Amino acid sequence: MNPLPLAYILLALAIISEVTGSTFLVKSEGFTQLVPSLLVFIFYVISFYLLSQVLKTIPLGIAYAIWSGVGIVLTALIGFFIFRQSLDVPAVIGIALIVSGVVVINLFSNSTGHS
Repeated sequence: MNPLPLAYILLALAIISEVTGSTFLVKSEGFTQLVPSLLVFIFYVISFYLLSQVLKTIPLGIAYAIWSGVGIVLTALIGFFIFRQSLDVPAVIGIALIVSGVVVINLFSNSTGHS
């Protein structure tokens, strides 16, 4: 069985965990709130564990680029929609470039393990 689909599922879960942890950073108020601070730690540990499992199949540079790129985009969207933080035109352009980079990696790079 091809391990690549499972690796991408684990990568998606790692991204979701990282974004959730980052979201709780705001709620932790500089680690002064116990429960949100603990949730930051828990979600980051889960994220890095899952990412470490992904690295058994997908090369580090590719996995990390996808993990961080998608995480940045999702975190920015959560900041915009949930925390009402503004995004100016350069921020939106930058996010679009990040998305473009992740798409290029997944569609055109042979480094991801697909052929």
